[in-house]
Amino acid sequence: MNEIYYIDRSTKEKVKERIYGHCYIEWLYGKNPFSWILRPLICHIPFFSKYYASLQKSKASRKKIKPFIEKFEVDTSEFLDPVDSFSSFNDFFIRKLKPSARPIVNGNDVAVLPADGRYFAFRNIQSEEGFYVKGKKFSLQKLLRDPKLAHKYEQGSMVIARLAPVDYHRFHFPCNCIPSAPELIQGSLDSVNPIALRQNIDILTENKRMITKLKTQHFGTVLYIEIGATFVGSIHQTFEPEKHYAKGDEKGYFSFGGSCVILLFEPFRIQFDQDILEATHNGLEVLGHMGESLGRSLAPL
Repeated sequence: MNEIYYIDRSTKEKVKERIYGHCYIEWLYGKNPFSWILRPLICHIPFFSKYYASLQKSKASRKKIKPFIEKFEVDTSEFLDPVDSFSSFNDFFIRKLKPSARPIVNGNDVAVLPADGRYFAFRNIQSEEGFYVKGKKFSLQKLLRDPKLAHKYEQGSMVIARLAPVDYHRFHFPCNCIPSAPELIQGSLDSVNPIALRQNIDILTENKRMITKLKTQHFGTVLYIEIGATFVGSIHQTFEPEKHYAKGDEKGYFSFGGSCVILLFEPFRIQFDQDILEATHNGLEVLGHMGESLGRSLAPL
């Protein structure tokens, strides 16, 4: 039940995920009396995430980098900077990649994956039976904290991108756009691992998050939502509001931990790629890389 499988987009194969901190997640979200006591303390009190984050920024944490790379087979040839240049585990975690490592699909009417991660895509949010478990959906009104905005997107399309600790943790713009200033909504820092989301999908509407409106020519107004998770105390934005950005340009990055990006499209604005839709229909995420195709605009050119 607690095993996680996804489709590797590059090989089309079904893969069992190797989970960083698997024992911790199982313990924290398992059916034991300690989880009910400790989970609210760890996930709802910022001190714990801030303290753990400080450990990942210490010089002593450097010793974790090479074992982590070896265990999870991270491709160091993609790194912009050499491994020995990282002063802490968090420096490694927020690494930049060579531009050639993530080519951007051409076409102004083609949106791209905004981050490396595991993807679900839903054509019409209202008609879906559930997101991680059938019958379990979260409320857009709770997610956005704006009834009018929730109504606008209630029959729209949605992408959920889950970033595991092994992934490249910078996130990018999915299409050419002019972004608004991000809105911060404070919240808890529960895990966004499927083990946790299968128990409580509302984690995505309760965790700390930031919402940015992207004005686009081909996709209408896209809502870009970054969601923090356990030990991700900070969501860092590196863009300037009201400035034009090309798809693939960096928007920001997450500090250490798992995290999540949600994209919301207005109704009838995007046709998602078939491989992601088929996997989603079968309850499987698709592992993809930033810059790969997400879908094509349905708006007339």
